[in-house]
Amino acid sequence: MKKGYIKYVMLAMLVSSVLASCEKGFLDKAPDEDLTIDDVFAERQYAERFLTATYNYLPTGIDFAELPGRNPFVGASDDMEMSWLNRFSHRMNGGTWGPNDVPSDQHWSIPYQAIRRLNLFTENIVTTPMEEQVKQTWIGEAEFMKGFFHFLLVRLYGPVPVIAHSYQPSEDFTNIKRNTLSECIEYIVARCDDAIQKLPMTVPSASEGRITAAAALALKSRVLLYAASPLFNGNPDYVDYTDTEGNKLFPAYDAQLWQRAADAAKASIDRSEAAGYRLYRSPSNDPLQNYQQVFTERHNQEVLFARNLGVHSWQEMGGAPNSEGGWSGLCPLQRLVDEYEMADGSTPITGYQANGEPIINAASGYKEEGYVSEAHPAGYYPAGIRNMYVNREPRFYATINYNGAWWRGRQLQFWNSGAEGKSKGGSELYTVNGYLLKKFMDEQNVNIREGRFVLKTWVYFRLAEQYLNYAEALNEAQGPVDAVYTYVNAVRDRSGLPGLAPGLSKEAMREKIRHERRVELSFETHRYFDTRRWLIAETTNKINIYGMNIHVGTSLNDDAYYERTFLKARVFDKKHYLWPIDQNTINVSPLIVQNPFW
Repeated sequence: MKKGYIKYVMLAMLVSSVLASCEKGFLDKAPDEDLTIDDVFAERQYAERFLTATYNYLPTGIDFAELPGRNPFVGASDDMEMSWLNRFSHRMNGGTWGPNDVPSDQHWSIPYQAIRRLNLFTENIVTTPMEEQVKQTWIGEAEFMKGFFHFLLVRLYGPVPVIAHSYQPSEDFTNIKRNTLSECIEYIVARCDDAIQKLPMTVPSASEGRITAAAALALKSRVLLYAASPLFNGNPDYVDYTDTEGNKLFPAYDAQLWQRAADAAKASIDRSEAAGYRLYRSPSNDPLQNYQQVFTERHNQEVLFARNLGVHSWQEMGGAPNSEGGWSGLCPLQRLVDEYEMADGSTPITGYQANGEPIINAASGYKEEGYVSEAHPAGYYPAGIRNMYVNREPRFYATINYNGAWWRGRQLQFWNSGAEGKSKGGSELYTVNGYLLKKFMDEQNVNIREGRFVLKTWVYFRLAEQYLNYAEALNEAQGPVDAVYTYVNAVRDRSGLPGLAPGLSKEAMREKIRHERRVELSFETHRYFDTRRWLIAETTNKINIYGMNIHVGTSLNDDAYYERTFLKARVFDKKHYLWPIDQNTINVSPLIVQNPFW
């Protein structure tokens, strides 16, 4: 009975229909559904369509609150809160989830379906009559995706079954078990190395969105950084954890993994820059636009790999205020707002009191009280806004919409009776804490009321991440040597910030790099996994959340609105460092053991 059920599941994976593409272009193509595998690989055009259709399994990422739980990680980090109550990130933050109700279809089943398709492709493409050079390029794309999908599983579950061939329904699936973490990492690295050898570093504009060697180099950098980090590198809570046969699934500590990660990141940077990739700078080189346009100028020179999403309205609707027809649902946390530096690089808030009140660094010039009388000379903010939003670093103004911010031709009114206030938003269509997401949003070309949206991409890898990967790994391997400063400061300089102070200790530099990742990579699905791989999520996620007092206020200058107000308490337990494996998977696969503490 058990074996028959597993065969049924695998057969369902085999015959699952090809997903349709969102965007016109090379992802439109799919083979006829009535073709056999032999038919598909007998002709070049069908083989290509089989491969390109597999791109549709790549996670959309941009769907932070889409109901199937495609990307609950932004809302389950200390980046964001959601206005909508029925999103899975709320259950994660409240601790009311587990092996019996985890959305494993998106995060376990779909990656393995994609892996099976990719294995079928590489096993059968060898027989396809076509040019050998093109064939090798396609194999490189498939090898990258095999590694990428395995990485998506590893970052969430830790050790997982490595599926290196296409299982058939006639096979005995009861022998499938979790590989060790080291085996998983080495498998992913090997797929990257193979892809790097086979793929070009760049592609023509007509093929933007296809995988390149730059993407494979970036994936290798990231997976090795994760492997070196405390969650996976000698974690005392995991180091003696075994499978049903007594095999240890997690490795002992290896200090050399940091240098290996640093070397991979440096190779990614050097080869990418030699191929023409650069940190993006806008035509005006305005620091705010330099950062903002990284996410609105599709496939710009910083992007190493991104998925084309077509005319995608979801994120624009989710972040836009209810006054313009949006949903007011994507709400950056006050703690992230507090994290942005002042324009001179000083730290405005150094911590919090027990009641949530901030500990203000008076030397920074930051003030919670009062209002500014003059607008920013470059137009970053208008006159009349609260001083807590004045004279902040440019990335703040490119990322956060706050009360009184200038947005699409008018000032936002988040106070209770304002145009975007709680009193105007019905049951859920209002910001729950006085902030909305601005990053990724197109301020110029989108009109929600007219239904006018633009082409969107979701960026998986960009060069700035590689700079920060290298700085982090090198600092852990060698301390704050000159190259660590060079790459962190390059990211800061692009956004108009001064370089870090010289003479930092290794520990102080570690904190600076972590801060830089939080701000530079905010909302890009890094923060959730960063806090876990650093083993600090019990501090960053087990917190009380505060925001502005959205329940009051009659004007922009109503002091009552700006009172920091308790919103909710979040829960985090040691077991939450890894996701639980769906109980049904364990029930039908007896050699797959559950993750620690679940």
